[in-house]
Amino acid sequence: MGHSQAEKEQSRERILKEAADQIRESGFDSVSVGKLMKSVNLTHGGFYGHFASRTDLLAKALTRALADGVNRSTEEELARPRDFASFVRNYLSRAHRDSRKTGCAVPALISDVSRADAQSRAIMASYIEGYIASARRQLGDEDDTRAMFAISAMVGALALSRVLEDSTRSDEMLQTVGEQLIALNAPNVLGHSDNQD
Repeated sequence: MGHSQAEKEQSRERILKEAADQIRESGFDSVSVGKLMKSVNLTHGGFYGHFASRTDLLAKALTRALADGVNRSTEEELARPRDFASFVRNYLSRAHRDSRKTGCAVPALISDVSRADAQSRAIMASYIEGYIASARRQLGDEDDTRAMFAISAMVGALALSRVLEDSTRSDEMLQTVGEQLIALNAPNVLGHSDNQD
């Protein structure tokens, strides 16, 4: 790879990283090509040497944001294998709630993507299917029923907890949904009476 080609790849990487961080934190509408290029010290005119359009950039930034979340989760899993309960606790944690810029991109962008072009919807749909498959494996299930429920509840709870301004109520949302999901996978939980020894 020539020197100029290497520089072009580095510039593209800077643009993608900044756009991925920006959409995760503030949504698709926050991305202005001019401001984005200025933030990475490149000219507005140079944008089209890297991307065909703003829509093309948003699709690639979405892919990057989603992949970053999966990569972080995979690294954590390799460092410390988790069971379903640990997976739920980690996802529905205060730290994850408060790290919108580096956390899972699905709850941060689900509303934007649902109104976006078919390409962006397909990109996120493939990641959602991956999350469902991962939850199904952790639950040890043959079908997706409980995994679909779990992922829907986790994404919804995280998104809602970010809206609640009362931090105690927000924490309660995360804890309550987490406990219900963990109970979903606990053996014989419903078969035990409260007054048994």
